[in-house]
Amino acid sequence: MISNMNWQVVHLQDLAPIAWRNGGGTTRELVALPDAQHWRWRASVAEVTQSGPFSSFEGVQRWFAVLEGDGVCLTLDGHAHMLRKSDQPLKFDGAALTNCTLLGGATQDFNLMLHGSTSAHLQRVNSHVNVAIKTPKIIAVYAHKERATVQIDTAIHALSAHSLGWMHVDAGTAIDLQASDALLMEIDV
Repeated sequence: MISNMNWQVVHLQDLAPIAWRNGGGTTRELVALPDAQHWRWRASVAEVTQSGPFSSFEGVQRWFAVLEGDGVCLTLDGHAHMLRKSDQPLKFDGAALTNCTLLGGATQDFNLMLHGSTSAHLQRVNSHVNVAIKTPKIIAVYAHKERATVQIDTAIHALSAHSLGWMHVDAGTAIDLQASDALLMEIDV
């Protein structure tokens, strides 16, 4: 059974980039719910143009995935993690001392941040995946360079490239995602 919230969509091209305070890149905020000041979950796409530190986010769980470019090395509290656009997203503590080193030129990256007790799972999908929802949550899909088809129970949603779609779903909901270049989020709120 699908809850009464409709499928929501935002397109990356409709969002203005916001420059970082440290000058290392820009961010386009796709969604921040329930609002931009008091969000429990936030998804964005960043253009990282130079190596440097990440801002600290105490009490925030972060997920990071490379979308474009040669990739990055994220050093978290002294431990290095190499990430390229074919790798699964990395989950880390937003309060960790984090430094980003570009492995080539600029990169485009996807960020999912969760505040407080909100948790999530983020995975890269390059073909087809079925998910059976066991508890109420938000399902979100970011279609990167190609469109994606998201079936939620019997409702089918086409998601154009460079777009994020999401909705609340109930326990027992079946999700079927077909995509050649997408990220699937299951967010517990």
